[in-house]
Amino acid sequence: MVAVVFLALLVSAGVRAAPAVLINPLETELGWSRAAISFAVSVGLLLYGLSGPAAGWLMDRFGPKRLTLVGLAVIGGSTLAGAAMTELWQLNLFWGVLSGVGTGVVAPVLGATVANRWFVERRGLVLGIFGAAASAGQLVSVPALMWLVVAAGWREGTVYLAVAALLILIPVLFLMRDDPTKLGLRPYGARESEERGTAAEESPAPEPGTAAEAPVEASAEAQGGAVSRALRTPEFWLLSGSFFICGASSNGIIGVHFVPHSIDHGIPEVTAASALALMGAMNFAGTIASGWLTDRYDPRKLLAVYYSLRGLSLLLLPFVTEFAGLAVFAVFFGLDYIATVPPTVALVADRFGRMNVGAVFGWVFFSHQVGAALASYLGGVSRDSLGDYTAAFLTAGILAILAALMASRINREPLPQVPVGSRP
Repeated sequence: MVAVVFLALLVSAGVRAAPAVLINPLETELGWSRAAISFAVSVGLLLYGLSGPAAGWLMDRFGPKRLTLVGLAVIGGSTLAGAAMTELWQLNLFWGVLSGVGTGVVAPVLGATVANRWFVERRGLVLGIFGAAASAGQLVSVPALMWLVVAAGWREGTVYLAVAALLILIPVLFLMRDDPTKLGLRPYGARESEERGTAAEESPAPEPGTAAEAPVEASAEAQGGAVSRALRTPEFWLLSGSFFICGASSNGIIGVHFVPHSIDHGIPEVTAASALALMGAMNFAGTIASGWLTDRYDPRKLLAVYYSLRGLSLLLLPFVTEFAGLAVFAVFFGLDYIATVPPTVALVADRFGRMNVGAVFGWVFFSHQVGAALASYLGGVSRDSLGDYTAAFLTAGILAILAALMASRINREPLPQVPVGSRP
């Protein structure tokens, strides 16, 4: 399961990272402005996040396998269609709307749902591995796609990317399962009593008149109202606000504009893409380490450290324009690029319940993508208006410091159980 979900997340992340490579070729060949291209990317990032809550809700009810198959099919189809685009509306449709929806299904919400269904022990480590899939996707796809763009053209490169996405349908179809009970297993590390408790949460309500009717109904009501209860707590908004800044300061400004920023300063295309891939390699290690640390330390403190270091690195980036300095930035920034995911998911599970992670984290992740979408578009506008990315990078750095303060204020104690017979 871990390997199959890792592959699905890897190819989804690769497609999501592709616009960083395509901005300059599209600007050169088709004459579109950087702001116009960034707008299409921001649409994709926004729908990537908006698909998260819907995907989490559907996964909680119908299982992650079906959703993963649909998501990969949409990713592959939209990427393939995008290879033939000639009009700006096609960019908005294929790389904006359809790509955003497809990658939004095969996204961190999938990893959070699978990790919490299949693991009790080592959950943080598995979340770290799934988070590292995004780094691996960036590590593999960005330099490979840039090499193809330089050698053969951006259209041919995107065809290869689409084929890779469609091939992952095969292991998902034959190897993926919705939960361990499909194989007669308990979640890894779960005791028998925990399994019975989980089953009770998921089981349908008994027939009227049975002794167990009221408790099960209360449990079902509590699960069904998890999001509405979460919305009434400050912890949800602190998690969502800090994750909004996470998206703006990572996927939005760095994921989309780091390569164009490097090219603006005379660094060759493949070299610039290699720096972003180096960032992905560091993030691969950093996210797995973050998962390991989340199992052992207070996730609030981890988030505060991650966001503080990110903010400091972004405040320095506008003054780093040589490749050696950008490589150092890539190493430093890469260590916590997506390292925020394991502690954030852990805090959602601790506060709102393990069986509600898909639904609640879906909305937290949506805020992440709203931040990413705004930063992606405004970064392009800032570059077109001011001639460089200095203002955009400095703003992102200040926001990251604010996110560190927000994370330190989160209460991780579980919410009180809903009383029997009451509405959440």
